[in-house]
Amino acid sequence: MHHYPFHIGDYRSSTAHLSNEEDLAYRRLIDFYMDTEEEIPLETQWVARRIRVDSEAIKTVLNDFFIRTESGWKHARCDAEIAKYKEMANRNRINGLKGGRPKVKNPVASHSQPTVKATNNHKPITNNINKPESVSEDVWNDFLNHRKTRKSAVTERVINSITKEAKKAGWTLDDTLTEIVTRGWNSFKAEWVVKQQQPQMDWE
Repeated sequence: MHHYPFHIGDYRSSTAHLSNEEDLAYRRLIDFYMDTEEEIPLETQWVARRIRVDSEAIKTVLNDFFIRTESGWKHARCDAEIAKYKEMANRNRINGLKGGRPKVKNPVASHSQPTVKATNNHKPITNNINKPESVSEDVWNDFLNHRKTRKSAVTERVINSITKEAKKAGWTLDDTLTEIVTRGWNSFKAEWVVKQQQPQMDWE
């Protein structure tokens, strides 16, 4: 898992008591956890060498924010994000196996039917738009597949509208598109997530 939502305010409020070294250890432990999608190994020295942080700082953070089990140190928030990511990936895989939108057959069509010419006021809708620079390749592909399964085109107007609402909510476009796919939404409104946000979401 190479991408996950990170809320700066929530993290800051939960880690204000940490030293600089401990804060660095926590951030790298979270990245290690999300990247491997597994709990932190019990061998603290091995972990310290992998994330290049003092082992004492790691021990302090593990005891403060993680839960020790027989298989390793577990983190509830990370586990929830990983589970949500895997569910979304599995749903996209299943949708991809369905082949997307079925072809429409019109047995009564004939050459005698009138042809409607496209005008500047009725431009055809396509998905051939460039990926925004702020969006990762994986998230963009998931979003395109999601829109395809919902038979909804991706246009400049759609992306501009989502971008505008994302800014209102204080979200990045990358996180917003991930949320849309995860929740199965067809669009996005800032009020949908602002009302749901808690004053504080512990990273504990």
